[in-house]
Amino acid sequence: MKKFTLLSFLFVFFISFQLLAQKKQAGLDLKKLDEYIAKAQTDWNIPAVAVAVVKDGKVLFAKGYGTRNLSLKTAADENTLFAIASNSKAFTTTGLALMVDKGKLKWDDKVIKHLPWFESYDPYVTANMTVRDLITHRSGLGTFSGDVLWYHTNYSAKEVVRRAKYLTPAKGFREGFGYQNIMFTAAGLVLEEVSGMSWGEFMKQNFLDPLEMKNSNYSVKQLDMAGNVAVPYQTEFDNSHTALNYLNWDNCAPAAAINSSVADMAKWMIFQLNNGKIADKQVVSEQQIWELRKMATPTPVSLGAFKNNPNTHFSGYGMGWSLNDYNGKKVISHGGGSDGMISKVAMIPEENFGVVVLTNNINYLSNALTNQIFDMYFGNPDKDWSKLYLERYSAGNKQAKEEREKFATDRIQNTKPSFELSAYEGTYHSEAYGNVKVSKGAGEKLVFEFEPAADLISDLTHYHFDIFSIKMRNNPALPEGTVQFIQDTKGKIMELKLDIPNPDFFFDEYKFIKL
Repeated sequence: MKKFTLLSFLFVFFISFQLLAQKKQAGLDLKKLDEYIAKAQTDWNIPAVAVAVVKDGKVLFAKGYGTRNLSLKTAADENTLFAIASNSKAFTTTGLALMVDKGKLKWDDKVIKHLPWFESYDPYVTANMTVRDLITHRSGLGTFSGDVLWYHTNYSAKEVVRRAKYLTPAKGFREGFGYQNIMFTAAGLVLEEVSGMSWGEFMKQNFLDPLEMKNSNYSVKQLDMAGNVAVPYQTEFDNSHTALNYLNWDNCAPAAAINSSVADMAKWMIFQLNNGKIADKQVVSEQQIWELRKMATPTPVSLGAFKNNPNTHFSGYGMGWSLNDYNGKKVISHGGGSDGMISKVAMIPEENFGVVVLTNNINYLSNALTNQIFDMYFGNPDKDWSKLYLERYSAGNKQAKEEREKFATDRIQNTKPSFELSAYEGTYHSEAYGNVKVSKGAGEKLVFEFEPAADLISDLTHYHFDIFSIKMRNNPALPEGTVQFIQDTKGKIMELKLDIPNPDFFFDEYKFIKL
């Protein structure tokens, strides 16, 4: 008979401890979760928040909090529609995976095989860009570069992609990560070519309808604002809320156009966690679902990010999914941001566990709640993630307010424009963007018009010297910026530089020459 040694005792103790830990992991205190979310929604001053949690193919939790429409005082629930924005990208890549399964596409097909008109910033890149490159953010273009091309413009998706060839790359082809909505739009056009269907109808017929995501749609034109729909809001520095219009993503739809609810997104997560099955039917092969989750482009974890969250050591991007480790587990996730909307989907395939958070203003709460729910699930709720993220968010707001105030105080007083206002009038052309127009408005004012985006009409007010401040008339989502007029050597206005500081749309990357 073998002796029961101290080592064997410790081994048995360790196994017992692990079993107890697993039992602790399997439980999620839904009452505590409910209370935590309700408090967080109030603390963050977010009009509406909705959350769903799935485990082992079932919905553990789905609930809405707050008010979806402040004017009508209507409550949010699990069926309230929000813009999920870039969480649409995984729908696009899963659709492409379905086409790979059907033999109509290969991930490493050259883009020009399916879109012969496709052209990039460099002939070599044009010839060698693959479908995989489009959806792994390694085209060489910078993060959000070119997004002004589709923002409120009347350009078609094809025209948006065509104009991207004039953008200046931020790095070499396949040399690093640059988050790209336009390249995802190109991928959606590839999907249309190989499927013979529009992107929206493909999503509806292959995913939204089979998954019974009955309330979801693929265009803001399909939203009934009188129905169960969350209004997008911008929170002002005085904590009041300004209602925004839904951002129309139709000409960039494969990157961000879907509107959904947590009840419907729970079905999407169950489908993903079930490795491409709807009920017992294998819709997308397990092999291709795995392919989507393989890291293609690393995104280094900074020292500051690690100190803030030591559960994560590695991160990267697959195809339509962000990838990282958390508490020793692989997480596939994605965030989404639109005017007045933030969303988050995060899943742990090993645990068959997923979380979706939808909100109707700009915030970090979606990340905070995801981490909190993971910690609650793993039995490690040592941090109050909502409090930590709110402190960081508040500090950022304070800095933004100071910068806004500094903009006013930095103005040099008692200066005048170099010319009569009529000298600034005219049409200014960007090869990438198209035309903008400056003209005399009422009184001694200039008006700035974006010809491809008529609803971005703006007023110009003299700031100092030949710099004017620009403020959109009907778009509070964008802050005040500047237009600088530049003279040539003969003292004539030859160019303007546009700068509207915001984290998403880079107006300053376009050069506008006076015609």
